Amino acid sequence: MPSSPFILASQSPRRLQLLQQMGFNPVCYPVDIDETPLKGELALDYCQRLALEKAQAGWQQSTKKQAVLGADTIVVLAETLLGKPSYEADALETLMKLSNQVHQVISAIALVEGNKIKQDYSISEVHFATIPKAEALKYIQSQEPMDKAGSYGIQGYAARWIKHISGSYSGIMGLPIYQTGKLLSQFGVIE
Repeated sequence: MPSSPFILASQSPRRLQLLQQMGFNPVCYPVDIDETPLKGELALDYCQRLALEKAQAGWQQSTKKQAVLGADTIVVLAETLLGKPSYEADALETLMKLSNQVHQVISAIALVEGNKIKQDYSISEVHFATIPKAEALKYIQSQEPMDKAGSYGIQGYAARWIKHISGSYSGIMGLPIYQTGKLLSQFGVIE
């Protein structure tokens, strides 16, 4: 696969896999930013801010010869952000909150090249069935949910609890392919 005309400011294997599915093989720059929500910050604003800050941090690390793509994905239940679990009991608590509920997954992207900035996002709804506690514990023991917002990955074991989704499957995974392609095209990175 040829190299990519942009850099991915992420170490997420899922985002890289989705970009490879689109025909890109970007260099990945892991970035470290403060992900603390601002007081009163709405979920969409928070997600978009983090995507932009990641892209800007990647730009600062780069040789300034390629655009940098940043992305962030959050899970929201009843206006409450459900981040990555800190420990196994946290993951269990989150999964039990999601059980038999509908929640939103917001995935934001930002493309930066110097002062040129473009952003986009997707909002999807995920309908979970009832999650048996024993199954949730088994899932947590696999360690799969420990690095994922909302304590689950749609592409893994947790898919068995998902009754219905509305929106972008790839956005729920961490990178909305449609919006990413549209943004790269608008930015002139791809035709």
